[in-house]
Amino acid sequence: MIYVFLAEGFEETEAIAPIDLLRRSGRNVVTVGVGDNIIKGSHGVPVVTDIIAEEAALSDELEMIVLPGGMPGTLNLEKSSYVQAAIDYCVQNGKFIGAICAAPSILGHKGLLKDKTAVCYEGFETQLDGAVIGNDSVVEDGVFITARGAGVAVDFSLKLVEKAVSKAESDRLRAAILCD
Repeated sequence: MIYVFLAEGFEETEAIAPIDLLRRSGRNVVTVGVGDNIIKGSHGVPVVTDIIAEEAALSDELEMIVLPGGMPGTLNLEKSSYVQAAIDYCVQNGKFIGAICAAPSILGHKGLLKDKTAVCYEGFETQLDGAVIGNDSVVEDGVFITARGAGVAVDFSLKLVEKAVSKAESDRLRAAILCD
């Protein structure tokens, strides 16, 4: 099971692309609303989530979490004790954490990116405490998969598919959606 956390003000493309491509790959993706089950994105698009954060169980079935960026979505994710607990669970159990745009700052503030290569939206680099700032659009280092922003949401999503399923499935989806 993969949780995609959505908080008021999330960046729509950074949330929907991973949900879509991970579901196309056959993964059980559960959208998790922080604060409610209808969450409005930073551009006013409302999304009805599968569950609310209080219902998000942290168990062996959880294989990955995804944190979309956007403002104030990132700040709202960071304030959530449920999101914080999910991050801690993933780190302690070697589960993947995908974070895009401003959301890698949440990991940086927790000190989780120290000596890890990571990327984020331009201007948030100082929030990645102790990280080595990478040059690529999408970077994997250990359990952390970080990406720069909405413009690379598909590449970010395909990297998540690669880690959750396989490189072959990621390549298959890349071809199926005509992504060069």
